[in-house]
Amino acid sequence: MPPLQPAAAPPLPGADLAGAERGPVQPGVVLVGVGPGDPELLTVAAVRAIAAATLVAYPVARPEAEGMAARIAAPWIRADQRRLPLVFPMVSEADPRRAAWHAAAAALASAAAAGEAVVLLCEGDASLYASASYALLALLERHPGCPVRVIPGITAVAAAAAAGRWPLALQQDALLIRPTPETPAAFEELLAQAGREGTVLALLKLGHRWSWVRPRLEAAGLLDAALFGQRVGWPDQLLAPAAAVPADEQPYFSLLLIRQCWPKVLP
Repeated sequence: MPPLQPAAAPPLPGADLAGAERGPVQPGVVLVGVGPGDPELLTVAAVRAIAAATLVAYPVARPEAEGMAARIAAPWIRADQRRLPLVFPMVSEADPRRAAWHAAAAALASAAAAGEAVVLLCEGDASLYASASYALLALLERHPGCPVRVIPGITAVAAAAAAGRWPLALQQDALLIRPTPETPAAFEELLAQAGREGTVLALLKLGHRWSWVRPRLEAAGLLDAALFGQRVGWPDQLLAPAAAVPADEQPYFSLLLIRQCWPKVLP
């Protein structure tokens, strides 16, 4: 299958922000959340920051890979802007990840010190389970003189709930956003606790765990009420009641929204 390309984003009402008149370059680093997949879900602040940048950095899993954040923001990146892929390896060992974070922070700080206006693109939100967060922490610790700011982005959880017309939290509801537990026992414990406390669950990184999560949802009578999301915001997005999704292994970028009870006062 050829690589998916996000749809071209139309100009925002009232201004062609990507081609707007740009003032003097403001050296520094801006971490920009670009949303879960749809270029139209970038905020106005994100588009303005990209337009003002002289250097666009983005995470990749390996040197030759295409970054998902760069693909999302592609309609807003100009041909004259330099690009800087930063390798964030998808490994469990601590040392390679720590070395990559430090190298990314050094590259970003060096570019800013040379007078570049740098944006670091981040899929989803730059503060929620984000590679950019590690670069931010490394910048603050090792390059405290580097000007840094963060622009939030729309999360896959919020985008899935909106597209599915599925209220995330109402009145006194608690909402827990977390990766899917690693074991069936941990999932069952989390589900039981959420049921007792009336907590809505937003479980990320569902992937291969779906094969044993689905039968446990079915046993709890929660399949029809749970919303399954896959590659939210991309052209091949899937949003469906969990009951409609077979118990096969799913892509890494899958999520699940689970509500076990509703407030007493509703329309």
